[in-house]
Amino acid sequence: MEKSDAPSPSESSLRICHVITRMIVGGAQENTLLTIRGLLERGHHVVLVTGPTRGPEGKLLEQESIPGLEVVQVPALQRAMNPWKDFLAYRHLRRFMKRNDFDVVHTHSSKAGILGRLAAHAAQVPVIVHTVHGQPFHAYETRWRNWLYIKCERFAARVSTRIFAVAQAMIEQCVQARIAPRHKYRLVYSGMRLEPFLSASADNTLREHLGIPPEAVVVGKIARLFDLKGHDYLIRAAPEIVRACPQAHFLLVGDGTRREELSCWIRRLGLEEHFTFAGLVSPEDIPRYTALMDMLVHFSLREGLPRTVVQALASGVPAVGFNLDGTPEIIRDGETGFLIEPEDVGGIRDAVLALLHDPQRRQCMGRAGRDLVQKRFDWCVMVQEIEKMYYSAFKAERDSPPDPPEGGAATQNG
Repeated sequence: MEKSDAPSPSESSLRICHVITRMIVGGAQENTLLTIRGLLERGHHVVLVTGPTRGPEGKLLEQESIPGLEVVQVPALQRAMNPWKDFLAYRHLRRFMKRNDFDVVHTHSSKAGILGRLAAHAAQVPVIVHTVHGQPFHAYETRWRNWLYIKCERFAARVSTRIFAVAQAMIEQCVQARIAPRHKYRLVYSGMRLEPFLSASADNTLREHLGIPPEAVVVGKIARLFDLKGHDYLIRAAPEIVRACPQAHFLLVGDGTRREELSCWIRRLGLEEHFTFAGLVSPEDIPRYTALMDMLVHFSLREGLPRTVVQALASGVPAVGFNLDGTPEIIRDGETGFLIEPEDVGGIRDAVLALLHDPQRRQCMGRAGRDLVQKRFDWCVMVQEIEKMYYSAFKAERDSPPDPPEGGAATQNG
């Protein structure tokens, strides 16, 4: 991490604006809210700007409130592409930022990241920061969308003071795509409140309420029921897993547009008794669910740093995941769980069965995972690092000569 001679909050507080497309119950949103909470506690003035939150994923701000946080909603800021609404959102953001004279604008998610950074630049905000929680461009997106996302990300990167990434893999992907030169990036692992997971214990009342048999060995998955989240691969592997281990039970935590489709598929396979849909669970209740699991599986095809894996490891639960994006930075193959190649259904079957049949191995991997995440993913450490980099960037911007013209920046970015 970058060393900084930044003053403490008591010496100099900052006016900070965080911008995110929507505040659903999700990893990027939880990360953003924890960052804001920590910055407020450290004496800064923080405003959260977000678009409307709709859909089955839940509304995080209804479940977690932060005293003293000002929330501003921009109706035109939305996830879907819409040139007219995007222009209106940009104009709203630019006016708001100019009127409030922020020291730092920190954006999250792709749409808010592009519009927010361009608006902050137009409003002459001194420090413009973006966090890459996950890439908008990836192997499972259409070619034209990837081309557009990369072009927009490059353009927004030119006006960025710093770009944070929640995993080293995100930095490597951005540099490879020539979004920005490596020196603009900083690794800041996504911090979490680990104590509820470290201290969680199995709740037999909850287990009974969910209909999980006492003798079952629980394979958990925490993810929205949407495309690219990997439920398909688990369901394809499930028949062979259940044949080899009839005690296997799959606990799916989360909700989304694919719930009915996935439920029908499971019924056709005759596996209803081996699956439980827990539905949407509030963030503060997640430790009760990870404590019921004997292992967690994570098969998302597009991920930054999988927070659910960190949370499971903190609960002493090993994990099985695809060897992509930030997952290998948490799942150490053979030590805290197993890594398998993306879309490898046979690999899923073998890895899950290896853990189902070996409780001692599960316990050893769970202990190793707990040790790893305690050192790396505490949310207070994350906030301290972000605050240091704000101060460092603010000092550098104040002391540096004017930026080169746009042509020079473009040459630097390749």
